[in-house]
Amino acid sequence: MAVFACIAAVAIGIDQITKACALVALGDGRTIRVIPNLLSLTLVRNPGASLGMGSSVTGLISLLACAACVLLVALAIRTTSMLWTVAFALAFSGAAGNLIDRVAYAQGFMNGKVVDFLDYGWSVGNVADIFLMCAGLGIVLLMLFSQPFEDEAAAPAGHGPGSVDGGSVDGGSVDGAVGAGACDDHPTDDDAARGTRRT
Repeated sequence: MAVFACIAAVAIGIDQITKACALVALGDGRTIRVIPNLLSLTLVRNPGASLGMGSSVTGLISLLACAACVLLVALAIRTTSMLWTVAFALAFSGAAGNLIDRVAYAQGFMNGKVVDFLDYGWSVGNVADIFLMCAGLGIVLLMLFSQPFEDEAAAPAGHGPGSVDGGSVDGGSVDGAVGAGACDDHPTDDDAARGTRRT
């Protein structure tokens, strides 16, 4: 969870700082062209989800974002895979980054508008959206390549060398058992003497 927390803290920090800078630099309605026909900086307040969808149900989108954040934290706690942890952390950062906007700028029940400023020509987004996109792509790749949810190194003890069916095998115990079995199978000198007297 330490890795998850560090990634989330840094990513959310970057998202919020870039949004604050956009509010200051682009608040007068100007557009700054970064890459002609590919990327511009334009301030847009988005009440909906990606591509402006769901603009009339902002409160519901916020509730779904809360549920997603809780689920991602639960998954991060369960996994022992570093790759899955990174993917969950990025997804959490994206969801939480936009959720912060909906709460901070709300005029009703979590109905605030998200600060978007990365204008691609066909859509306007922000850094949180980039984190969500990277997380989604990463999760798809992890599933395609069957990345284990738990690393083998963190597998429960009892399935590795020196263990049988979850129970450890102790060399001293085995030797003691073998010695005890030998005593039971082979008569001692006293037993031989008693047998001679009986004869």
